[in-house]
Amino acid sequence: MPTQLTSRQRNGVLATMCLALIAVVASVSGLNVALTDLSVELNASTAQVLWIVNAYTLTLAALLLGIGELGDRFGRKRILMIGLTVFAVASGATAFVDTANQMIALRAVAGLGAAMIMPATLSIITAVFPDNERGRAVGTWAGFAGAGGILGLFISAAIIDNASWPWLFAFPVVMAAASFVATAIVVPDSRHAEHSGYDFLGTILSILAVGGLVLGIHEGPEIGWTAPITVAGLLIGIAATIGFVVWERRTAIAHDAGAHVAPVLDIRIFSNRQLAAASTSLTIVFALMFGVFLVVLQYLQAVLGYSALTAASGLLPMAVAMMGLSPIAPRIADRFSLATVLGVGSSLMALGFAIMALADSDPSYVGILPGLIVIGLGVGLAMSPSTTAITESLPPEKQGVASALNDTVREIGSSVGIALIGSLLASGYGSSIADTADELPPELAHPVEEGIGQALAVAGQLGADGAPIAEAARSAFLDGWGSTMWVATGLAVAAAITGIMMARPRRRDDQLEVTVPDSPADLTVEA
Repeated sequence: MPTQLTSRQRNGVLATMCLALIAVVASVSGLNVALTDLSVELNASTAQVLWIVNAYTLTLAALLLGIGELGDRFGRKRILMIGLTVFAVASGATAFVDTANQMIALRAVAGLGAAMIMPATLSIITAVFPDNERGRAVGTWAGFAGAGGILGLFISAAIIDNASWPWLFAFPVVMAAASFVATAIVVPDSRHAEHSGYDFLGTILSILAVGGLVLGIHEGPEIGWTAPITVAGLLIGIAATIGFVVWERRTAIAHDAGAHVAPVLDIRIFSNRQLAAASTSLTIVFALMFGVFLVVLQYLQAVLGYSALTAASGLLPMAVAMMGLSPIAPRIADRFSLATVLGVGSSLMALGFAIMALADSDPSYVGILPGLIVIGLGVGLAMSPSTTAITESLPPEKQGVASALNDTVREIGSSVGIALIGSLLASGYGSSIADTADELPPELAHPVEEGIGQALAVAGQLGADGAPIAEAARSAFLDGWGSTMWVATGLAVAAAITGIMMARPRRRDDQLEVTVPDSPADLTVEA
């Protein structure tokens, strides 16, 4: 049941939760602009640089479900404040590291804090806002969840252009500290007075499943899909996923029959077409959105020659479009159906990618700007109704788990998108640059084949003689860009069809039946 707060108090809670969310989301995207400086200052290898990023995202994704359940049991505000403390301390300490391994360890600890923060923010919002306001609140949260990555890139690029890399971690620390203070003052606590036992095996299996899959997906494009760590991660993830599904279904059935242990996630909820469609849509939307972040930044910097700050600024129109539509999208879904908004949203994304694909013949920012805006509108339209559908599919006492499920879907989607879109672009670039690389000495050919960034670095070292290499690299990148954008267009069309078919209601009401607490005492909300 929603906490009895005034409209002004509820908006204060929403602002506080979005503040905490931005700190978490911006912390991962913002670090990307400083990787070159970090590799030099910390004398980090390529593998260590990769793990500076992956340690955070892997820990965050793997722990979401288990920690979401803890929030439901022991208090979402309490878990949030602990998470903000862990996150702020780890992020602040990162600014003083001397080695890459120290940074990797602290980034993993920050990921632990982030895993406490993300599901708590959304579950607090769903507990505080009444039914008639919840869609707007969740939509606002979803908008910041999507656009927070762009905001993180922009702010971090501005910091790097004007200060050294340690100052990069001041932004998330300040955001987390401000959120901590505001949480202590304006946020009520909510929890479910759970009397059943905790599903330890289900939690462990969820960690292995999500962690293994994310690890394999992250490592594949970087070190190869047949590398031992990639294969091991994917095999562990697949095996643990199967084990998780079997165990959770068995535990849920036993709990219905009177067993003490309740499942972390009753997988029978996926028989709900709305939930299944929303989860699938959100996975694809985040895959394509994070793929856009990856390739557009390279396009703006390597092809158009923009600085990091100017390139990050180029993504802001997409963020504005996304955030403008997200708060009202749930109301549109209520009016026209979830199937409609998923279909139209994904179709807009497909149109945006098609516009971007056509920009390979005459590269310019003006050429891709309409595509970015249309993609932002499509994401905003599809994203927040999907989040709302997920949270509404679980009962009030399971909102921490519902929020964690939503966040897990997003993390897996973003990992898949970066791996898929990045691999497609690299493949297209590699095929086009092969002839140029074959004419170069081996010590130059290898970096030129690795990517446009290294190719332009080689060209710069050669002075005037490097101009043909730079031109060939840009041309090869645009070849890869065009084919990648057309594949993304096809995926968005497939997402539109899938969303319409899966979310379309059956003849009879397709809502999942959930067990309502026997008495109000089972669900407590404390001021």
